Amino acid sequence: MKRFGEPRRKDVKYRSRPGAYGIIALGRELLLTCQSLERDEIQLPGGGIDPGETPLRALHREVYEETGYRVIPQRRVGVYQRFTFMPEYDFWAHKVCHIYLCRPALKIGEPVEENHTAVWMDVQDAVAVLENAGDAAFVSEVFSGLRSGSLTRARAEFGR
Repeated sequence: MKRFGEPRRKDVKYRSRPGAYGIIALGRELLLTCQSLERDEIQLPGGGIDPGETPLRALHREVYEETGYRVIPQRRVGVYQRFTFMPEYDFWAHKVCHIYLCRPALKIGEPVEENHTAVWMDVQDAVAVLENAGDAAFVSEVFSGLRSGSLTRARAEFGR
């Protein structure tokens, strides 16, 4: 499995933290979340898979909590891992990130998770500001065929 970010440190005990994240696209616009803790971080919406929860169930729950939207998953794009400190939980995590391509279905309301704001952004801008390299790499991969302006593919894959 591909790793992004820092390598595993031998002096750190990591907790396993699988998660599900969405590349939520409408045309060339992505629905992202801005998490404001110590500083603003732009991220793909999603998060940890709770015990007994499937990745898709976690994706639906987390996207709603962080953006206020319901989504329609289109397909699983892939998975990657990273080793990172999670200040909001005060532990080191071995994150296994399952990435899904989704379409927005319905905005229910504002994000219910504290310190999160839903943000729509152009794909190229998103790749430049996404907080972690794994998210940016998967967004780039999904949209690589659209750089030439292929509206036909955008309409077919992303519902616009």
